[in-house]
Amino acid sequence: MAGNPLCHFELCVNDIDKAQAFFSKIFDWSFEKWEGPVRYDMVKTGAEPGGGMMKKTDEMPHACLSVYFDVDDIDATLKKAEGAGATIVVPKMEIPDMGWHGMFTDPEGIPVGVFQAKK
Repeated sequence: MAGNPLCHFELCVNDIDKAQAFFSKIFDWSFEKWEGPVRYDMVKTGAEPGGGMMKKTDEMPHACLSVYFDVDDIDATLKKAEGAGATIVVPKMEIPDMGWHGMFTDPEGIPVGVFQAKK
């Protein structure tokens, strides 16, 4: 995939309803519940890329914004990132019926998400 474009953003928040009220006022976003094993609401921005919103887990030190980039081969990308000095913080995980995602931190500690769509 040329350029590995930004394909998704994710907001991890303390209060989903409060965050949705805020962002809908600011950006006119709408939200749609995802039918998965945990509450994960899709963020409809009106243009690509769209995003997602979930409740912050106890393991997360604070609420955050993450970005995901499209890749052709998630295994190769995570291996390449690790070889370049990244730390894998979310190993390859399947998103049912969609694809796979993972996350690493760069040498500065910045989290970077990657996503490979199912073909």
